[in-house]
Amino acid sequence: MMEAMTGGKFLQKFRLYEIRSKFYLIGRDKTRTLWRVLKIDRMESTELGIEEDSTSYTENECKELLWRIHEGNRLTGGLKFVTKCYGIVGFIKFLGPYYMVLITRRRKVGTICGHDIYSIGKSEMIAIPSPIVWPNVAYSRDENRYKQLLCSVDLSKDFFFSYSYNIMRRLQKNITDKNTGPVVYETMFVWNESLTRAIRNHLKNTIWTVALIHGFFKQSKLSISGKEFWLTLIARRSRHFAGTRFLKRGVNEKGRVANDVETEQLVFEDTPGEIPHHISSVVQHRGSIPLVWFQESSRLNIRPDIILKLDLDYKATRLHFENLALRYGDPIIILNLIKTREKKPRESLLCAEFAKSIHYINKGLSDDKHLMFLHMDLSKLSRRKGTNVLALLNEVASDVLDRTDFLHCEITTSKSEDASRTNCIDCLDRTNVAQFACGLAALGRQLHVLRLSESPTIGLHAPLADGLMDFYERMGDTLAIQYGGSAAHNKIFCEQRGQWKAATQSQEFLRTLQRYYSNAYTDPEKQDAINLFLGHFQPQQGKPALWELDSDQHHNIGSQGTLTEETKRSFIKRSLSDGNILCENTVPVSDCNVGENNIANSKLLPMQQLDDTREPTGSAPETSLREHDPCSRCAYSCYKLAVGELLLVHECNIN
Repeated sequence: MMEAMTGGKFLQKFRLYEIRSKFYLIGRDKTRTLWRVLKIDRMESTELGIEEDSTSYTENECKELLWRIHEGNRLTGGLKFVTKCYGIVGFIKFLGPYYMVLITRRRKVGTICGHDIYSIGKSEMIAIPSPIVWPNVAYSRDENRYKQLLCSVDLSKDFFFSYSYNIMRRLQKNITDKNTGPVVYETMFVWNESLTRAIRNHLKNTIWTVALIHGFFKQSKLSISGKEFWLTLIARRSRHFAGTRFLKRGVNEKGRVANDVETEQLVFEDTPGEIPHHISSVVQHRGSIPLVWFQESSRLNIRPDIILKLDLDYKATRLHFENLALRYGDPIIILNLIKTREKKPRESLLCAEFAKSIHYINKGLSDDKHLMFLHMDLSKLSRRKGTNVLALLNEVASDVLDRTDFLHCEITTSKSEDASRTNCIDCLDRTNVAQFACGLAALGRQLHVLRLSESPTIGLHAPLADGLMDFYERMGDTLAIQYGGSAAHNKIFCEQRGQWKAATQSQEFLRTLQRYYSNAYTDPEKQDAINLFLGHFQPQQGKPALWELDSDQHHNIGSQGTLTEETKRSFIKRSLSDGNILCENTVPVSDCNVGENNIANSKLLPMQQLDDTREPTGSAPETSLREHDPCSRCAYSCYKLAVGELLLVHECNIN
């Protein structure tokens, strides 16, 4: 099992030296037994020349090599030390020379199965060519603006990595999938895939680069009944259709949704050694409602209208769920949290259309392929006196876990059981509440199977529930800032803790204003920076600059067509990854064969009748899975794939 989770030999500490004609990057492993040398040509003004020394050196041999290089270049200044670093983030070119982005400071933030996890403390962008060969354009105003734009992506905030653990993949994927090296960089959660592509393709290895995950990571030691354990919460943001709130909404034509986030809750016992004997994992998934919709940001209107575009036969929605099924397995259960009725229809438009899409897609599915569709108008329920929303959500989560189970494995024997997975669609406020409820229901079962507690349930008012709420509240705030520009609205969490209502209302109002300001004034530049970092835009001489294009709305393509689609932006043939849709839009889904698991015969969600989406009455939530069992034949869909199951929770982020 441990071999499946690591990329093999790796370097983790580096020193960069320079002579007039070359950079020398010296890397070593943790034990100081493996030393390697990377040479970077500095005499090319606009091309990237990289050569890896095939020799593995000892420390003394490496010192001798550096001394010889210094002596051989004494007449031109000799060998000079530039900086120590902890890995290459990647290489990038704007209008002039290539630049190298390095991690120059790191912080250890946790450990998984003996593998250290780090965040970035500081990074540096270094121009590669020697000043004597720099092109004139390197000093131009546009070049400097591109540099500033890239540097506005703050790598010291919410980016993390590991040298030896494939942190971009969930635990179950690491256990069952033996693929390592360059392949894992092409998964949907590696944000510097484009920046590292040139060096990975040239060297055919990944020992010099680190794979950056963007999102959230928190690990703490907690206790129950005097027994200590480690709780880890990871949120991985997808690089596909990534961006800011009003500029990336809904689903694109490839079935990828905006603000697509995979969250993983890991629990393992506190053992004397670094590697625990047992570990458990539960995965949830969240993202924007998978319809073709968007809102035009406005400085005059804090709540702009929703624009819903026609998607013939709901192709994009279908692709989204087919992709989820391929990634996570079955079953897929959808919990819709958005409003059903409004004086001026906004969210309710999406609610009705989403229900229609599910109903339409399920028409072609056999009964055993249907997905379950549940609804809870969380906003209305939270305003109803005497209603405990968290208790209702916790009941739903418990029912879901009865169907899905979760991953529990014994490290020494590599045994595993089915994994439980959940998905929320749109990544802001109500979603955090639902994910916490699911996480709490799962935590009780995780602790029980690890023999740390006698009961598989944890009460909402238990001290451990407060600790877990803090995890999810921090994660929700972090993701909301990344996507929406402000911390999340946490009214329900505040009420659960018994905080003063007036103070909560004041805090919520302030966050609304912060989000409005970010969406209206700063998001366009943030979106430009993301597009540049992810490689969605390549600056070219004589072509419009990124900031001269119209706002990046919905399909990643500017008015001049300079923003290229991800399938066309590289001449390098890429292998399929976790996030790749198997069928292009030009190929009918029915013509696509996926081996034993043929999507040709898969359908998507048969929706429950719209009458079933009305509010619950009394204290019985309409979202109880047991309550819907009579309808499960028409609302339950399974994809016969690898082990793993998926719960979808839907929310709209138009607060």
